This record gives sequence, C-alpha cells and structure tokens, in this order.
Amino acid sequence: MRILLAYDSLSGNTKMVADEITDELQALGHEVTAFRVSEDANYPLNESYDLYILGAWTVDYGRTPPDMKDFIFELGKPSHVALFGTGETQWGVEHFCGAVDRMQKYFSSTYPTLKN
Repeated sequence: MRILLAYDSLSGNTKMVADEITDELQALGHEVTAFRVSEDANYPLNESYDLYILGAWTVDYGRTPPDMKDFIFELGKPSHVALFGTGETQWGVEHFCGAVDRMQKYFSSTYPTLKN
C-alpha cells in the first residue's frame, strides 16, 4: 500500500509518533512517504496514495496549527484519511487533541483516531 504521512510538530512529540507509525508501516511492507508540513515545503501531492495519514499538535483551545491547515487546503479531500495527534490538557480537557477532532470531522474520516 502507498501511504502519505504528513505531520506538524511543535515540541517533537508529534514527530516521535509519526516516526513510530512510519517504522511500523514500513516493517509491514508498506511504501510510506513521510514529511513534516511547513510554510516553505514542496509537497508530493501529484502522486496517488492509497491512504493519507495526518498528524498534528493542538493550538489555541482545540485548533489546528496553521501549517497543517495550509497543507490540508493543498491536499483537498481524499477519501481515505486517518488522523493522529498529540496534546496537553493545559487548555482544558475538552480541548485535548482538538485538532484531531476537527480534522476528523472535516474529512468525515471513519478511521479510529490516535490521540496521545
């Protein structure tokens, strides 16, 4: 399976989860293209993938970080999107990993989310 894994990480926690997911998928024989989203990145979106996995930290009371929002705008709405994220409860437990919840709703993803 060809998989694109894109993530945004502030403190390194989301990157750590992305690296673990990438390693596990590659060990299972999947072809994974993984990268960190950023303002200046040139994304490999002209290729076809069987699954898109997006990961993000949460900012400002449950919001999606700006670089991930920009990436999602470029990505569009593919049909197979799985999501993961990292978060803290400093903004309140109701906002824990809120970016993942927002992205899941946006993509209407039926895959279970991973929140750490």
